[in-house]
Amino acid sequence: MERRRHLAHLGPDARLSEVTLPFSDATRRRDAGKAPRRVASVDIGTNTILLLVAEAMPSGDLRRVADLCRFARLGQGVEGRKELGSDAIARSLEILTEYREIARREGAERIAAVGTQALREAQNASEFLEPARARLGAKVEVITGEREAALVFAAVRASMPASPTDAPLVVADVGGGSTEIIVGEPGGAVTSFASLPIGAVRLTERHLRSDPPRDDEVRALTADIDDALSARPIPDGARLVATAGTATTLAAVSRALQEYDPDAIDGTVLAAADIDRELERLVGLSTDERRGLPGMQPERADVIAAGAAIFARLVHRAGASSMTVSDRGVRWGLAHELADEP
Repeated sequence: MERRRHLAHLGPDARLSEVTLPFSDATRRRDAGKAPRRVASVDIGTNTILLLVAEAMPSGDLRRVADLCRFARLGQGVEGRKELGSDAIARSLEILTEYREIARREGAERIAAVGTQALREAQNASEFLEPARARLGAKVEVITGEREAALVFAAVRASMPASPTDAPLVVADVGGGSTEIIVGEPGGAVTSFASLPIGAVRLTERHLRSDPPRDDEVRALTADIDDALSARPIPDGARLVATAGTATTLAAVSRALQEYDPDAIDGTVLAAADIDRELERLVGLSTDERRGLPGMQPERADVIAAGAAIFARLVHRAGASSMTVSDRGVRWGLAHELADEP
């Protein structure tokens, strides 16, 4: 119990594995009755900041307690100026303050946070990272593309049913600033990965300046994606799994969900032809028109077309007839790591 320290008193060299939240009633009950522990993980991306509070079950599975998404757009403009904007930093810090309170209220004993592409690129990342530690009460680990890919793959493998074949598993995580493509064996070993500098926010800022986008902008977008994917070999007959917000939003829109349901989305299969049709529809609509689509998160409407284009081109490059959508991602992989710590 001596390792349980109030986050406000953490020293500058504290490791993530040592970070714990203040005692809560739930924590005291666990200590007395050995109830399952709760952990919290935060994924700070280019477009969104995600919080997962999960309970580690005796089976080794995680039970979702709270799973939140806020649109901070931290990486807005990083494509051009290579710096985080002051407004984006302020929005993101407010979200971290909210998340710390939610994690405490839900009884999380440990919290860990990671940052991805925007924080890897921004020359002034420290202007966010230093106050972020104070707001969240935990150091934000800016992870490499390799570590990001490993967390995503671990999360997907833990949630997807075993394949009846020996086909390789290819997991594609399309974020705001980058796309991770991870190839692994059915048994769980990662054989290769790539972190590509194409993402929904980045490519929208780079190519889709009209609303709705012009044909020449869409052609330039497609060529850019194909060029990025050209050096990424996809094994023949691979099972393709798509994760992160673009993929789950495409699934929600395809099912016209009035309210997002992660359990309904997880495992949704989208046919290649349906992805093509959805992309054609999205590029033909204005941002306001996209916002009105059932299943569309309004904050994602301006960048969804570029994200959908990445998946459409990836499916064609893989020669796949469909892709399976997973609601799991970095936050789940990180939560599994926390839950596995002694």
